[in-house]
Amino acid sequence: MANHESAKKAYRQTIKKTLNNKSRISRMKTYIKKVLSAVTAGSAEEAESMFKVAQSEIMRAVKKKIIKLNTASRKVSGLASKVKSLSKK
Repeated sequence: MANHESAKKAYRQTIKKTLNNKSRISRMKTYIKKVLSAVTAGSAEEAESMFKVAQSEIMRAVKKKIIKLNTASRKVSGLASKVKSLSKK
């Protein structure tokens, strides 16, 4: 454990930030799973609406510096292609 006051404070801050980041990551993954489940169910309207929410959650994770922009773009692109494949059917 840290001995200096500043190191103790940094440790406390790290714990708080880690909990916040885990929560945000979990939230993002939940919305991604909702989109994927809507795609597998075959409901295009639900998948489209969930995609919009998931996209905003992914971009919020980028804004909070939890994931990188390229990673987010890759995730959004993959989801978009799956949702788009539903509308073609």
